[in-house]
Amino acid sequence: MALVSVSIGSNIEREYHVQACLAALAATFGHLAVSQVYESEPVGFEDGRNFYNLVVVFDSDWSVGELQAWCKRIEREHGRRDGTPKFSPRTLDIDLLTVGDLVGEHDGVMLPRDEILHHAFVLLPLAELLPDTPHPVAGRRYAELWSEFRADNQRLWPVTLVSNS
Repeated sequence: MALVSVSIGSNIEREYHVQACLAALAATFGHLAVSQVYESEPVGFEDGRNFYNLVVVFDSDWSVGELQAWCKRIEREHGRRDGTPKFSPRTLDIDLLTVGDLVGEHDGVMLPRDEILHHAFVLLPLAELLPDTPHPVAGRRYAELWSEFRADNQRLWPVTLVSNS
């Protein structure tokens, strides 16, 4: 079993798609550790609605390829289309951040995901969930990386989702 971390983002019907993704993750992988949900301004978008972002951590014995295929399937089930521009609105974006301490390309996926060290909306929730865990390449704890992070133009703030139950 490996500890897997994924980032989740949505800027179209945000609350619905985030909650549906969490339900699908729990139904598939069981117990989840879920970060605070953060609203953030879009990074790299000229015209975009604010995103909801969070990180989820769970244990899995699936291969990187199986995990990636699952993420892409759930994205498609929520209206995400292959071939859409990188910086465009999206119903659901699920990215593998880490799978255990794997480094490099595995099943076509580069691990750990580069965005961890560059985007506040990924690093902050990861540091919240795994503060004492070292980044597989940088070797420094996520809490330490966050404390030194300069998010000059990456505003984000916590939000509370309304439960569907």
